[in-house]
Amino acid sequence: MSPQQRRSGLGTNQEAVRRHNLGTLLRHVHGAGQISRAELTSLMGLNRSTIAALVGELETLGISERATPVGGARQGAGRPSAGVRIAGEGPFVIAVDLGVDRAVVARIGLGGRVLQRAQAPVQSDGEAWQVGASVAALIRGVVEDAPAAAPLVGIGISVPGLVRRSDGLIRLAPNLEWHDVSFGGIVLAALGLDVPVSLANDADLGALAEHIRGAGVGVDDLIYVSGNVGVGAGVIAGGHRLEGAGGYAGEIGHLRFNPEGRPCHCGNRGCWETEVGAHAIAEAIHCPPDKVAQLDEVLDGFAQPSRELRETGTALGHGLASIVNTFNPRMVVLGGYFRSLYRLVGAEVQAGLADRALPAPLESVILSQPGLGSDSPLLGAAEIALEPLFVDPVAALGSALVDVRARLAG
Repeated sequence: MSPQQRRSGLGTNQEAVRRHNLGTLLRHVHGAGQISRAELTSLMGLNRSTIAALVGELETLGISERATPVGGARQGAGRPSAGVRIAGEGPFVIAVDLGVDRAVVARIGLGGRVLQRAQAPVQSDGEAWQVGASVAALIRGVVEDAPAAAPLVGIGISVPGLVRRSDGLIRLAPNLEWHDVSFGGIVLAALGLDVPVSLANDADLGALAEHIRGAGVGVDDLIYVSGNVGVGAGVIAGGHRLEGAGGYAGEIGHLRFNPEGRPCHCGNRGCWETEVGAHAIAEAIHCPPDKVAQLDEVLDGFAQPSRELRETGTALGHGLASIVNTFNPRMVVLGGYFRSLYRLVGAEVQAGLADRALPAPLESVILSQPGLGSDSPLLGAAEIALEPLFVDPVAALGSALVDVRARLAG
């Protein structure tokens, strides 16, 4: 670097721009799975030689590989543009979807590829360290067959509770009976690893995943409503997650629904959770208390809805009207047990929504089931674990753990 470059910081700035462009290009490949260089040139506004150099660097890093030219994307007169795709044995993350009754763990690669998964039951009244030990055992299982040269970039964890954005502390997970729990640290201690770990609310991550590769691809204003014993929502506004000052936005389960309703465990009365939460629905359909955490499976067993379920569908529509009026989303995705409920009483939900929503925001909203099924929070957890790779691929891979199998076995 010349003295003039050192004085001006030009070399440093150029390196920062290069790494930013590298991460942006990787994000495009990640989202598409496979894409042509011509499309990357158009999306990023860079010339072909710069794109070729960035693609070459990703190949050198073991992140991407050449693919069969993508039909229809051509450079010049007639020659298809070379394709770029995620490498088969590239970096991966561990995603954890922590529920009230079970934990699902998966090894997930770029492009949202679920490479291996496992799950185990969780005791809702279990101590956090016990749950952490169970999750650690599942993680060991899903990395057992990982390629030795594939680096582990990080761990992402979806939690049914309030998660502080600044440090991932679980402030409150009421259905697990946890208060101020550093669950990420517990899992890392059980594994004996020191890798980046990120935690977020399950509904927030469901919204993120549905926006990136589910029902909401191309939809920049989306709300994912999650039924996971409790009720929560993740909000995508203008293409970005709406997290709030501390990370606690979206707790619609504790909006006032019925002022004359039953007391809620949060201390208020007549919340969403007391009216359309899992316990309320289970009571209405005479579902045994020990099956509440599997309410989606119970509802899937219904061939026809009962009168009580129809009433619940109408009530859900009334509740959705309040968030449609507030956020004016293009799409509302119904996840968790609401997915099963909507299959049975979709007409009642739609009617309840139309009855209470303002005409203007109602005109533009679509109700949808998740495009990713029950995997939305799991794939969202993978996305937040992968984020450092998109910010700076070189730095992220420089600190990634290679041959995690040997480390865990040791």
